[in-house]
Amino acid sequence: MKQILLITDGGSNVGESPVSAAAQAYAEGITVNVAGVIDEGTIGEYGAAEIAEIARAGGGISQIVTSRQLSRTVQMMTRQTVAGSIKQAVNHELRQLFGVGDVGSLPPPKRAEVVKVMEEMEETLSLSLALLIDASASMKPKLRAVEEAIRDLTLSLQARSGKSQVAVFHFPGDSMHTYCVMDSGWTSNSGKIGSLFGKIRMGGTTPTGPALLQVVDFITETCGKISTVEQMDTSLKTTQGDSNGVRSDYVV
Repeated sequence: MKQILLITDGGSNVGESPVSAAAQAYAEGITVNVAGVIDEGTIGEYGAAEIAEIARAGGGISQIVTSRQLSRTVQMMTRQTVAGSIKQAVNHELRQLFGVGDVGSLPPPKRAEVVKVMEEMEETLSLSLALLIDASASMKPKLRAVEEAIRDLTLSLQARSGKSQVAVFHFPGDSMHTYCVMDSGWTSNSGKIGSLFGKIRMGGTTPTGPALLQVVDFITETCGKISTVEQMDTSLKTTQGDSNGVRSDYVV
């Protein structure tokens, strides 16, 4: 499973629409979640609407939180998106094979077996998560909280039995022609995250759309291109082959 988690505190103002960029990511099997960070005041009507629209187009979820809530929120959003994608894929396969609307429509014994398989997949499915951090001037007071949230998230992912890896990007770059900078390539080691943003020169414009597209290119180049449903279907078949999971007349 491939995800992008965008952490920002305001609206984009340069380049392509971030909503269109998120839709492109989702079309390529990448879910986009958005955490809007506020401390004093509000994020603004435009910023809040854009955050919700980006997540909706990217097949993900959005939350507006304070810096103190950020670490817990990014972990919750990551887990919730994994569980939601698995549920979507299972329901898709049930409809394709048996004409059953969703897991809840199964008879209780079969429903329990399917739910057990889904819970196992939440822990065993491979996860690649790219974090995209808004480094505009208004985010400077919140950057320490962002770093702590990234370290905590990486530690929580290490507890999963499935392969988990994290990459970190920030935007804007150091010049008007550099929309996005990679701070860390794929890693599963929280110790390698370190102090990522100590040398960043905060400020500049907010090219959220172009930055998203750059991260999408990175993910497709390093992880391949496969739709979310195709990836879930493959994982479902693998899980079924490795366990006594869902059997009888409701085989998933």
